[in-house]
Amino acid sequence: MKNGIAIAGNVFVDYIKTVENFPHIGMLANIMEERMAIGGCVSNTIIDLACMDPGLPLKAISSLGKDDRSRFVINLFDKYGIDHSRIKYLPGTATGYTDVIASKADNTRTFFNFRGSNSVFDISDIDFASLDADLFHIGYALLLDCFDREDPEYGTVMARTLAKVRETGAKTSMDVVSEDSDRFVRIVTPALKHCDYLVINEVEGSMIAGIKVRDEGGNLLEGAMKDTCTKLKDLGVSDTVILHCPEGGYLLGPQGFHSMPSLDVPRDSIRGTVGAGDAFAAGALYGFYQGWESPQILNLANCSAAANLFSADSISGALPLGGLLALGEKYKRK
Repeated sequence: MKNGIAIAGNVFVDYIKTVENFPHIGMLANIMEERMAIGGCVSNTIIDLACMDPGLPLKAISSLGKDDRSRFVINLFDKYGIDHSRIKYLPGTATGYTDVIASKADNTRTFFNFRGSNSVFDISDIDFASLDADLFHIGYALLLDCFDREDPEYGTVMARTLAKVRETGAKTSMDVVSEDSDRFVRIVTPALKHCDYLVINEVEGSMIAGIKVRDEGGNLLEGAMKDTCTKLKDLGVSDTVILHCPEGGYLLGPQGFHSMPSLDVPRDSIRGTVGAGDAFAAGALYGFYQGWESPQILNLANCSAAANLFSADSISGALPLGGLLALGEKYKRK
């Protein structure tokens, strides 16, 4: 592969507020720290990849408003040498943003999202003829209104998009957002048959496959993770399915099923988990792009997710490839 990776979909600006604990409705929580950062599938994943390998050709594809938030995004893309020439600007439409409330008590986060320009980003905004990429990743399904629409031929516009990308010769990958709804099967399933790779978390995998992956106590059911990967492959993913969760990564691909525990980062070193899923996905995408073996892919993905934990925002923990792999040597596995 030589033409690099294109990342399409959501771009947000994150307003991250760290609180002592997430309050009950009507109660107060003290804000301990706040900062402005970048967020969304495109921003998080592509900057993680740029840090991982500065020589990797990377293309960002999305829609932004013409406002202070879009200037913040583009300045960061320029800083990391990311090609943003395929981004469309929409005067009169606000760039999307997310209020991220991160609880220091349990290292969880809650999102309050304004879709903005993401809600009008559409298949017509992608120039397939000039895509010029070997691997195309898009996210998030369920948070891209135009791509979640029904399509009479393909089922959804997302499915049509991935099919058109494949016609260019590029491999395809998709990510999904976590939400509490019954939309997963209807919106995500049609796109799976046009995916070469699928990298999602265990909650999303469970909702799509209809397989329970945790018991009543919240404990992970290892056998169910393999069953869920198998079901997602059966639904159409052609090459590799990866499920990730705090416990580790689970991969089903041409070389069979593999799992690997995540790195055991000390609790007092964890600053946040915002963007950890995208960091994991960036590691997996890099492994796919380089043609690595399954254990290598899982190892890098786990290391990339672990690096993310050392920062309160989604990208400040990103490291070069050597630094990521060194984390795998430094920390034990869970």
